Amino acid sequence: MKLLLGLLVPPVGIFLTYGVGPTLFINIGLTLLGWLPGSIHAIWAISKHNEMERTI
Repeated sequence: MKLLLGLLVPPVGIFLTYGVGPTLFINIGLTLLGWLPGSIHAIWAISKHNEMERTI
């Protein structure tokens, strides 16, 4: 679900995964530059977060 939101509305997916923080602000900036950079960053960041949770 978070990956789908990260693809469609990138800041929402990042917010649900990381909360308010530097990752969210980076994603908002990238999304303001264009939908594609924001989506790529969101999918990468959410996937990385899920990968980190699996290793713990």
